[in-house]
Parts: sequence; C-alpha cells; structure tokens
Amino acid sequence: MNILFVADPLESFKIYKDTTFSMVREAQRRGHTVAATEPRHIVWQRGSVVQALVRNIHLTGGKENWFDVTASETVALRSFDAIVMRKDPPFDSEFFYATHLLEQAEREGAKVFNKPRALRDHPEKLAIMEFPQFIGPTIVTRDAAAVRAFHAEHRDIILKPLDGMGGTGIFRVKEDGLNLGAIIETLNADGAQTIMVQKFLPAIKDGDKRVLVIGGKPVPYCLARIPQGGEVRGNLAAGGKGVAQPISEADRAIAEALGPILAARGLLLVGLDVIGDSLTEINVTSPTCFQEITDQTGFDVPAMFMDALEEALR
Repeated sequence: MNILFVADPLESFKIYKDTTFSMVREAQRRGHTVAATEPRHIVWQRGSVVQALVRNIHLTGGKENWFDVTASETVALRSFDAIVMRKDPPFDSEFFYATHLLEQAEREGAKVFNKPRALRDHPEKLAIMEFPQFIGPTIVTRDAAAVRAFHAEHRDIILKPLDGMGGTGIFRVKEDGLNLGAIIETLNADGAQTIMVQKFLPAIKDGDKRVLVIGGKPVPYCLARIPQGGEVRGNLAAGGKGVAQPISEADRAIAEALGPILAARGLLLVGLDVIGDSLTEINVTSPTCFQEITDQTGFDVPAMFMDALEEALR
C-alpha cells in the first residue's frame, strides 16, 4: 500500500512523542510505501487533477536524521492508496483551503482520512454541542451580557476561544468575578468573536483525559493530562503531566456512543477530551497521544490505527 501523509514539515517532528511519526513507523514496519507532503505543496491547475510535490521517505531508525528521502516528485493525489491528513492546528484559512483541495482529490478517486468535509463539519470545541447528554453546562456566544449571566448562575467558569489549541487563551473566573470584564473583552474582541464558556469542572485535578477512538472503537487506555504547579490547564503544551490509565466506564460509554456516529461521517481517528464524566472537546484535525499511551501501557495504538486504515481500504 502506498500512503501519503499530509503534515507539518518532517524536520519539525519531535519523534519521541509525535503521533504522525508513530503512524509512519508502523506503516513502514508493515511494508507499506510512505510519502509525505505539506498543504503548501498541494496544487490544482485548470484542466488537471489535484497534485502535490511529495517526498518518498524511508525511516532510518536514527534519532537525529530519522528519515531519508528516496525520491521527490510531483504526483496526482489520487495515485495513492490512502492519504492521511495530519496537519496540526490551527484550523485557519489555509487549513480550510487544504480541505477543499483534498475534497477535490476525493472526487477524483483519492481516499482521505479523516475526510476533508468531516474536518470542516466538526470544529473541535463546537462539535460537543451536538451531544448535550455528555457535556457540562456550556454556552457559545459573543454577547458579554450572556457570559455575565452564565457566570452569575454557575459562579466558577472557564472561558476559551473557539480556535485555540494547546490550552492557549483559556481563562478561569471564580465566584468573585475578578477580571471577568477584561477577559470577555480580550476573548470576544468587543463582541466581534464568538467564545465558549463552561462551568468549571473540579475533576480537572485528576486530569483532562484524551480518549482515542479509532475506526469507531475506543482505545482501552487514555492519557490523563494532569495540571501542574497551580495551573488550571492540563494540556501537555501548557506543562501538564501525561499519565496513561485504563478508560473508565463513563469514558467508554461516551466513546461507544459517539464512535460509530463519527466513524460513519468519515472520521477514522478522533480524540475525545473528557474531564471527570464530561466531554469537553472532540478533536479531529490531528489527535495525538499515541506514543505516550503505548510507551506507558504497552498497548500498541499505532498498530490499532493501521489496522483500521487497512480495513477502511478493503
């Protein structure tokens, strides 16, 4: 099988923890041919099919120079057996345009995972609102008065931008309401931008759990990202400590309810974020934590992913 990974520059990978690297390594271990490209190298010219400048690569097993480029060429995306979209957020205009180019490649016969339309249809914070039975009190608004009313009702809240990642732009406001006005102004740009506000979940002390769902089925272990040093954010990028653990019954119930629905929409890989028993995000662009879970538990997450990818192509 010939697999193309659409990702950030390979030179930027931290291979000791990078999930895309673990996918590439497993693909090569199984004898698949691997190539890589970046969204900026995808081209659609009038009268032609969608193409990209790709690098055919082979992993060396080293830590520094970890890959060799065996060839570099411009090829039609439809010539690959599978395209794995792994460009990291932010989901900005360029990411948006890349999904349209990949969707055109689908019309030409390419098979893309996760499906480009599904990536657009599931903004990672907003997507939870479709499943109210699994989430805590939440409001999505750009109205400052509505945010203040939400705070008056719930007393301890979290405010976040809809396009944030890695814990950036997240604020907690407690019962005293200290700096609530300034935070609202900062996040909603004086009413110009929509934000999400949620009731604070004390269970964050036990970690913001990343529950992976592959091919509609939950990985039996999650990664609890536990806040450190007085932080309210558990994100690894914000200094959280990642501790792998078996998924709880509540985690499994959420994953088993959402997994088949999301898989049917073309989402082969999903990362659910769960605090306590509450779903807080549905990550679809470039879910991570494969290596952390595998290293700490011995459960081979990359192998489960590659099994699902191979099954989807049968």
